[in-house]
Amino acid sequence: MVCVVSALAGISSSRRRRGADSPRQERGCGVEVLVVLTALLLSLTPGECKTRSVTNLQILDSLLKLYDRRATPTNHLNNATTVTCELYIRSFGSIDPNSMDYQVDLYLRQSWVDERLNHDDIKQPLDLNDPNLVKAIWKPEVYFPNAKHAEFQFVTVPNVLVRINPNGEILYMLRLKLVFACMMELSKFPLDSQVCTMEIASFSKTMKELNLSWKSDAPIKMYKNMRMPQFEMEEIVPTTCQESFQIGNYSCLVAEFHMRRAIGFHFVQSYLPTTLIVVISWVSFWMDVDSVPGRTTLGVTTLLTVSSKSSGIQAGLPQVSYVKAIDVWMGACTAFVFCALLEFTFVNYLWRRRPHADIRGGPNGRCLPAQCPQITAVVTTPAEPKSVIASLTAPADTTPSAPPSDAGASSPGLEDPTQFARIFKQTNKVRARQIDEYCRGIFPLLFSFFNIFYWCYYLL
Repeated sequence: MVCVVSALAGISSSRRRRGADSPRQERGCGVEVLVVLTALLLSLTPGECKTRSVTNLQILDSLLKLYDRRATPTNHLNNATTVTCELYIRSFGSIDPNSMDYQVDLYLRQSWVDERLNHDDIKQPLDLNDPNLVKAIWKPEVYFPNAKHAEFQFVTVPNVLVRINPNGEILYMLRLKLVFACMMELSKFPLDSQVCTMEIASFSKTMKELNLSWKSDAPIKMYKNMRMPQFEMEEIVPTTCQESFQIGNYSCLVAEFHMRRAIGFHFVQSYLPTTLIVVISWVSFWMDVDSVPGRTTLGVTTLLTVSSKSSGIQAGLPQVSYVKAIDVWMGACTAFVFCALLEFTFVNYLWRRRPHADIRGGPNGRCLPAQCPQITAVVTTPAEPKSVIASLTAPADTTPSAPPSDAGASSPGLEDPTQFARIFKQTNKVRARQIDEYCRGIFPLLFSFFNIFYWCYYLL
């Protein structure tokens, strides 16, 4: 620009010496000015167009010559330097209950005022990503106390930015990939809510030298399109804390992430299949009691299936010493399936049970009324001359019963031991069928009551 101004001054002086003789000469002089200006602009180098920017960098270099990066910006005032922090979380996920940790990719933004970098000639902010500049100025020595692993991003360049504002305010931003520890309480898993924390603290400067604080307006921001596969973010609470050691107290910041586990995955993969397995085990109540192979296969298969499902769920969870909600569910489902198998074992035992020799203790092997009152009542009840047992035994009873030999017999139909055994067996078969009919309603009713109690207890 200086060259252009000097050229214009030379042209104007030559015009004054010549004078304006004619309009043609004036037009020729205007064309001459345009040609000279175009040639001068084309001859300017990019460095000359950025004179002001180069001047700002030169001013910054002159300020850094007398700069002591070991001292805090307010060291000469004997006050603590206040550093304002802000987090922008780009990704949040990989929450693992086994290792009790989660992984985030975030931008850490820190800002403070350093009067030593304030200069009147700096009129606009300077954005620099030079790692050497980061080493040359003072910056807060912060760290993450609950971080297990941390990585600084270098692709494609070191992800660091230093912005120096004209008033001496400095913005220091860097991108990090960290793995934080999160101590989870799994007593209500998978219907649980978790609170994971992210801690930022001063490493070497006590509260007399460094004070950390959150930004007043939205200190923690999340990427708007961020999705977590297993959790739903309910609330983010920024708080402050204080770490006390023997050498002093240190300022620290805590970000609390309140999350609720999404039930969709576990409902489809755990609750719905086990419910269907329990319902399938009830099919045996509608099968014949003497269908031993079918009912045995159904009961054992459902029991092994629910046990295998429970083992698969437990394989992906830590071995904690307390009972989890999924343990209660799987234990109840296993108990219902096992009880259905036990019910079949009991009714099959009744179906095949034969009378013992000691209940036929009367004369000539006849049953005494005190020893088998139920069978005596069934056969001798006047209101039921053709009972269920009589109808079941009538076709097979082709041998006439012996006449009563004495007046002390319990009933005419029980003098023959063979007929008594047949009547006793048919009575047990009726009982076995009745137990199956009762279980058709009892088992679904008990399972419904368990579901109401389970979901109300863990969700409310």
